[in-house]
Amino acid sequence: MRLVFAGTPEVALPSLDALRSSRHELVAVLTRPDARAGRGRRSGRSPVAAWARDQGLPVLQPARPSDPGFLAELTRIAPDCLPVVAYGALIPRAALDVPRFGWVNLHFSLLPAWRGAAPVQRALIAGDDLTGATTFAIEEGLDTGPVFGQMTERIRAEDTAGDLLHRLAEGGAELLVRTLDGIEDGTLRPRAQQADDVSLAPKVKVEEARVDWSQPARAVDRWIRGCTPAPGAWTLFRGERVKLGPVVPVPGDGEAAAGGRPGGGAGAQEPPAPGELVVHRSGVVVGTGTVPVRLGTVQPPGRRAVPAADWARGARPATGEAFG
Repeated sequence: MRLVFAGTPEVALPSLDALRSSRHELVAVLTRPDARAGRGRRSGRSPVAAWARDQGLPVLQPARPSDPGFLAELTRIAPDCLPVVAYGALIPRAALDVPRFGWVNLHFSLLPAWRGAAPVQRALIAGDDLTGATTFAIEEGLDTGPVFGQMTERIRAEDTAGDLLHRLAEGGAELLVRTLDGIEDGTLRPRAQQADDVSLAPKVKVEEARVDWSQPARAVDRWIRGCTPAPGAWTLFRGERVKLGPVVPVPGDGEAAAGGRPGGGAGAQEPPAPGELVVHRSGVVVGTGTVPVRLGTVQPPGRRAVPAADWARGARPATGEAFG
């Protein structure tokens, strides 16, 4: 099949590589317009645009996929199908109708679970044990189209959103190629999504990424991992935001957890209060709604992330000081 690939971020590149090596003909890519980023607000190409230009492929970058000029160019190219991985814009009916086999999206969840922009982050934050990737036919609803195929992936205890997304991008690339092969051969027919078990995955905004230390340790752990690397989990220390890397719950019974502070009885250990910092030679623990968590890295404003013990040597948290 003649393909125009639609995608924007780095996570789309494994699918591009797989399609380039497949039996299908990749004739152009569709990606978001160049965006300004960094302190100098310089205009930069998306990873997909950079990949396509390195390969010598035409790059389509309409402000909106409803633009008449883009629709005319897409009609002229006459692709058989448009595979999509994280393009970042809703596709209007006029564009959906151009290719004879439609637009096929690779989405990083087991639909109908986690429809939306942040399925991997939301699955981690929710404490899911299993996730995966789905190929489906795009229609005008949000990730509601009929499903062609799925793959599953176990969520590991140490996964961040970045780790999990990397594995899903690699495995999903193979799923996307198999889906396109089946569509072309006529051996694959989509099936409607189930009406129940629908959950939504809106983008995780920076304001939402603040850690709530009153939550159980496991929830705090998954929250921080779900926000890593983006948008980055954060908390307040002495009135300033500090970003946090993944943490590890400290084993204990919630009454006298390891890493606690001295309590009332001889040799007794009291667990720190939610958000309270306790500094040891080996690191820093923070209280939660259950057992404490041991900090990984801390990134003060305008500085690089460092191990928590190094941060504490500079910041010198006083007894009883807390994140908020």
